[in-house]
Amino acid sequence: MLEHVHKHITSELEQSAKTDIIFILASIFLNLITLAINSGMSEKSRTDDTMLVVMFLFVGLVILINIVAIFGLLKGKETRTKLINGLISMYKDQNVAKYYDETLLNNYSVRYNLFIMVVVFTGIISVIVPFVMR
Repeated sequence: MLEHVHKHITSELEQSAKTDIIFILASIFLNLITLAINSGMSEKSRTDDTMLVVMFLFVGLVILINIVAIFGLLKGKETRTKLINGLISMYKDQNVAKYYDETLLNNYSVRYNLFIMVVVFTGIISVIVPFVMR
């Protein structure tokens, strides 16, 4: 049974990592696409109010998607911490905890914070640059 639980936890960790990748790539891709679209529309938006409204709609979309991605990454971080703590407890019960360095939890936390920063900064750039170009 213990082997089944271990396999289940590691499977959950793999699925969580895949979900995190989707959140990161989707938000960065959207940010870059929005940067390109809004940059392309920036000159015409000086004289066409419709283009300006469209630019603001894309800004709203970027903000919404980035908020979803950040919450997803925060939940992924929380999930990873809980699952790894479960593994560590299991390893302690089996007297094999010495093979897992618990400081990895801090490294994972830093990594998630860096992912969130990438999402936030690309979002900020995708919003600011087209309006500066305008």
